[in-house]
Amino acid sequence: MLPNNPFLKAGYTAIFSLALSVSAMAQQREVTTKTPVALRDDIQIEEYMKVEPEAVRIIRHPVTGEIYYTTFFGDVLKIVMEDGKPVSKKLLSVEDHGIPRLQGAAFHGNTLFLAGNVSVNNNKGNKGRMVRYEMNTGAEKPLMTVVFNTVEYGANKTTFDHGWNALEISLDGKYIFVNTGARTDHGEVQDNDNNYPNARDNGLTANIFRFPIQAKDLLLGTDAAKLKADGYLYAEGIRNAYDMAFDPKGNLFAVSNSGDYDHPEDMFWVRKGHHYGFPWVMGGIETPQQYPDYQPDPEKDPFLSKFAFAWLMKYFHNDPDFPKRPAGVTFTPSVQNMGPDANEYRDRKTGIVMDGDTTGVTVGTFNAHSSPLGLFFDNNKALGKDLTGDGFVIRYTGGPRNGVTNPSPLRRQGRDLLHLELAYDKAADNYKVKTTRIIDGFTSPTDALLVDNTLYIIEYGGKQGGNKAGGSIWKITMPAADKIAKKSKKSTK
Repeated sequence: MLPNNPFLKAGYTAIFSLALSVSAMAQQREVTTKTPVALRDDIQIEEYMKVEPEAVRIIRHPVTGEIYYTTFFGDVLKIVMEDGKPVSKKLLSVEDHGIPRLQGAAFHGNTLFLAGNVSVNNNKGNKGRMVRYEMNTGAEKPLMTVVFNTVEYGANKTTFDHGWNALEISLDGKYIFVNTGARTDHGEVQDNDNNYPNARDNGLTANIFRFPIQAKDLLLGTDAAKLKADGYLYAEGIRNAYDMAFDPKGNLFAVSNSGDYDHPEDMFWVRKGHHYGFPWVMGGIETPQQYPDYQPDPEKDPFLSKFAFAWLMKYFHNDPDFPKRPAGVTFTPSVQNMGPDANEYRDRKTGIVMDGDTTGVTVGTFNAHSSPLGLFFDNNKALGKDLTGDGFVIRYTGGPRNGVTNPSPLRRQGRDLLHLELAYDKAADNYKVKTTRIIDGFTSPTDALLVDNTLYIIEYGGKQGGNKAGGSIWKITMPAADKIAKKSKKSTK
């Protein structure tokens, strides 16, 4: 994950300063917001509402139809109408669920699941935590049950400590999936000032887990073999699948971000028991630090920028004790991107950035440092035209900022919505994807929610005058399938 993605930082607790006056906050809310731009004429975009700072997830209660969102620092908010306008109503906070760094949220019927991370040992260590709430009890506060806690393991001082985040419910409603990201950039030692000597990744990091939907009061340890034997460890070797989603056929996909080396960003077809290569492979490119003779030098290695945070902090170095590849394990490659967008890559021989449209080379999967988030599919086939039943993903980073094009050829486009047309490749027993940009110009978008043919995209929020300001939820009207269009016309009569 790029170091300038603050919503993934361990221990990040930015809140409005108590010294801020009400008038100052009001002025922030009045800052002009630039509307994203549709790249096709059958998409309409409008600002739906402002949200609280550090918004991470947007989800919908499947029984009531109400829309909720969550913040990184632990708030759960419901969107309600007041005087004909949508506003935020806080329902839960960190004092209720005990998750100070809240990154995952999902509904199953009337049950709300929340997951994230808890700092321990004076912020030097971490524990993962998931809880669930029954939202239909009629009580002032819904009833909470603990799904799991983990044992303590080392946190670190970097932005590479990704923690527990994405949640997804299986289509049959029997299981809940949760991702836990890596605690390293590329598998290096992160000992947090030697508080956790020789600590790299472990059985509780860089994996996807699956739990029975009614699981409760579990305690998870770092022993990967036991986690597998218990049936919880579902897939291994994914650096940080910050979002997962099922397609209409019931296949689970995940989008992951790579580290500070110029690896492409992966999209995986996630299958039980598969290993996807981290920390030895990301984006189809091997991690050089695994080789005993590795001597990193940005002047000689174009994949390693001299401005990369991991290079400046000396996380790239000669590392003869780097873990060996697991014996007898074949890594499952990422989905191959055929373009026309997000398929720029750095050539392995020359180091020059190339475009797959020109060279005919496929990329696994998206251009480096784009941070794919907000993966979803049109599972109800509510979208019309060429979008029916397809997938979509946001890129959190890249693209012009303040009118200036990003100088890196790998990041000239971004902060956008991509249309994904997936096709199964029988010979490879994997998927390939055609990727097309359809909306441009978001500001740090983090999640997406599709309701019929209406798409809601939530932004993390930025800074104005040095103070935290919330982002926006954008309401996007997509082309509708005939049945949805007829239903919409009928409802307005």
